Amino acid sequence: MTVHALSLFFALTAAWAQEPLYPQRGPVEITVLFPAGTSADVTARMLADGMAKALGQRVLVVNRPGAGGAIGYKHVASQKADGYALVWNSNSISTTYHSGQMPFDYQAFDAVARVLVESPVVAVRADARWRTLRELLDDAKARPKAVSIGHSGVGSHTHLCLVALTHAAGVEMNEVPFAAAQVVPSLIGGHVDALLQLPAALSGPVKQGQVRLLAALIPNRDPALADVPTAREQGTDVALEAWRGIAVPRGTPKSAIATLERAIQAAIAAPEFQKGAENLGVRPAFTPAAEFAELIAKEDAAIARMMQAIGLKK
Repeated sequence: MTVHALSLFFALTAAWAQEPLYPQRGPVEITVLFPAGTSADVTARMLADGMAKALGQRVLVVNRPGAGGAIGYKHVASQKADGYALVWNSNSISTTYHSGQMPFDYQAFDAVARVLVESPVVAVRADARWRTLRELLDDAKARPKAVSIGHSGVGSHTHLCLVALTHAAGVEMNEVPFAAAQVVPSLIGGHVDALLQLPAALSGPVKQGQVRLLAALIPNRDPALADVPTAREQGTDVALEAWRGIAVPRGTPKSAIATLERAIQAAIAAPEFQKGAENLGVRPAFTPAAEFAELIAKEDAAIARMMQAIGLKK
């Protein structure tokens, strides 16, 4: 072996010793922006179980709720970009930034993969007098601010959806923000007349006959919610599909991102994940890193324009 070859061998050996192949150490940690027991938490834990099998490494879920997601995003953005700090991100990366709750936008992260999509829905108690979204909005128009409706907090995606809905319908409702874990109990307990929420949080109450879904705020009917008409079908043109995925601090090695992307794809394809998603009313929607990054950038610009138009952009 030549002197040059020996030098190269020792240099590579030293580099490998300093940076073991990913993910040789653990655990990998996923930050969830909402409390334990919420739909975001449940779906993240489903994903973590599958990723752990694919990676051969522990994948932990840690809940860091608050400020519309800003607390969790700030934590992950401050971590070392080595593939061990992940965030269970969503449309909230844009709503939280453009509402002024966070000093950085989606560009603080590298996209890894989109995992699933959800259909924001308008729901009422099963014994409510409104049978359709049209009836609810007509009542709200006749009685400005008399009808109360809950959402998951100022700057959240459900808040954006609600403001877009009332703006499109030309109505004023009494908008009530709650911590994510309190939204559904607030409706069942009679503290609000209606709510705008993601379906996974409502799957149990719907199956138990406590809650009725009036409309989904998506372009076309969701196969998982085939009996729920869209807002557009009922005369109000608003569609704001929600997504969830995985992102990492900007500058994470591409090799680590590729490994995580493959693990996520395998986790989503597993029968356990598919069945869990079906039970929760969410749709698996794997999108690889490059396409996911393009989707986030495109949607961020659209959300900024929408929030500007309806007065939510700071």
